Amino acid sequence: MDDKTMKSPNVVWHEAEVSRAMREELNGHRGAVLWFTGLSGAGKSTLAHAVERRLYEQGAHTFVIDGDNVRHGLCADLDFSDAGRVENIRRVAEVAGLFVQAGVLTLTAFISPFRSDRARARALLGEDFIEIYCNTPLDVCESRDVKGLYKRARAGEIADFTGISSPYEPPEAPEVDVDTGTQALDVCVDQVMAYLRQRGIIA
Repeated sequence: MDDKTMKSPNVVWHEAEVSRAMREELNGHRGAVLWFTGLSGAGKSTLAHAVERRLYEQGAHTFVIDGDNVRHGLCADLDFSDAGRVENIRRVAEVAGLFVQAGVLTLTAFISPFRSDRARARALLGEDFIEIYCNTPLDVCESRDVKGLYKRARAGEIADFTGISSPYEPPEAPEVDVDTGTQALDVCVDQVMAYLRQRGIIA
């Protein structure tokens, strides 16, 4: 086992007096992790924040864990190698699990390119894990190139860039498959919200 994931034999789980169920009752909705995955430029962060805004307007307790933002702190020590990406996703899944225990609707916006990493996150979070595939073809993502990253990757200035020099493995059976390549943002938000109502996570 990797040193980063080894648990000390001297630590004991401390049970809280305020349970998750109590927090969810107070919040008026269930906790869950909405795991937005897709290529760079697929609209993950845009959709996650738009869904959060809609949930906020309905009085829900929410938080977005954004891929770029965690690289400024929690995961600032990690590179973009395969090993670095694996550890990045492991940390995010653990943190998201803590938010869920607080009864928060947690939205994560990460490329998370490998199915195995997303499968580990699903195994950790169980039924709280909702995979949302921001389904936009590579050519559309590259045409957007909001950050200029594809151009730099094509020029060989960025190594291990997903979709160019590193693979992206699309979900095989996501809970929500959103066409973020052609559909309007509000339509995509409506699709996610409809799923959450169907699952009984929100009213």
